[in-house]
Amino acid sequence: MFIIAGSIYVDPAGRDAYLASCVEVVRLAREAPGCVDFAIGADLVEPGRINVYERWEDEERLLAFRKDGPSQEQTAAIRGAEVHRYLISAVEAP
Repeated sequence: MFIIAGSIYVDPAGRDAYLASCVEVVRLAREAPGCVDFAIGADLVEPGRINVYERWEDEERLLAFRKDGPSQEQTAAIRGAEVHRYLISAVEAP
């Protein structure tokens, strides 16, 4: 299992529109085989920041879902990103 998590940065004035363009992606990801969880949401403190969290069973299923990646419009709106992949070796209750 692995997690993809981090932040992307967009123009604060366009953040709501960007998030609205992600609704269908989130729905489709959550329905995709191998997706354990998928969330994209507005940061509560930074107006141009969007937090990204994905949890997948394996890379093969993630790649099958992603195919071509984000739309051209979404890619063009991104001003910066800090997103990383974390390989999970164990999961425990808090």
